[in-house]
Amino acid sequence: MARATISSLFGTSPVKPLQSHMDSVQECVLQLYPYFESALVGDWKQARKTATSISRAERKADKLKKNLRMHLPKSLFMPVSRRDLLEILTMQDKIANRTKDIAGLVSSRKMQFPEDLSQQLLTFVGRSIDAAKQAQTAINELDELLEAGFRGNEIKVIEDMITKLDDIEHDTDTLQRDLHSQMFKREKDLPPVDVMFIYRVIDWIGDVADLAQRVGSRLQLLLAR
Repeated sequence: MARATISSLFGTSPVKPLQSHMDSVQECVLQLYPYFESALVGDWKQARKTATSISRAERKADKLKKNLRMHLPKSLFMPVSRRDLLEILTMQDKIANRTKDIAGLVSSRKMQFPEDLSQQLLTFVGRSIDAAKQAQTAINELDELLEAGFRGNEIKVIEDMITKLDDIEHDTDTLQRDLHSQMFKREKDLPPVDVMFIYRVIDWIGDVADLAQRVGSRLQLLLAR
């Protein structure tokens, strides 16, 4: 029975569950942009609906994470260690968790952001989503890397993907600093509690990109072993 469970979970590739988990993580992340489109114009009915959908996708990802942790063999006869896979899984899981945190906080407080920063904030959200997409693209190349035996051109392909991910994350750092600077100029005109939570949301959006980059960093370590 245990072998059948493991076989049904992993199929022909031990990285398939990791990729399936990242698919569910992306279901969360991709909804962050339309969520903010609704929240920024005060459409809380639609925003809450999207937040509920994000939570549903996060629960799905969490269930996949638990299944993978329970059924992942302690030793795999392949060039990828159990520890490497679990570390990547942890970073992916944190992306979904942070996305849910963002939508939950903004909805619970019905947060209002300075209107003149709306487009800048959406650009920031979009670029953070790009980082998560790029991390998923790299994760989806793991099958090819395994088939190539961690040799040849496939390593260069993934290294290039990780470099692009680093570039995207650098963009989000720049956007985050700009938003901090713009908020600093407006602090005296806004309630202090609102300012505190706006900074927190900005930082959490940045976390999505940071965590995506950490997925890339774990892949880079995997390539080096």
